Amino acid sequence: MATVAQMTKDELREMIETIIEQKLSELLGDPDEGLPIRKAVRDRLLRQKQAVASGERGEPFEDVIRRLGLG
Repeated sequence: MATVAQMTKDELREMIETIIEQKLSELLGDPDEGLPIRKAVRDRLLRQKQAVASGERGEPFEDVIRRLGLG
């Protein structure tokens, strides 16, 4: 792990943003937790899930890694 002195400005900014986001999430939680989901939204999510499962939507993770040159 790098020390703060070894970090670039962007790395430090990203680290601070991540910490702030995590802390806010801890303090505020999910404001929609426990609320009902509308039938239209639920149906759309289920259709998307089925489309991904059948290969109609989405892209395999391995393909994304290869396309981005990360693997």
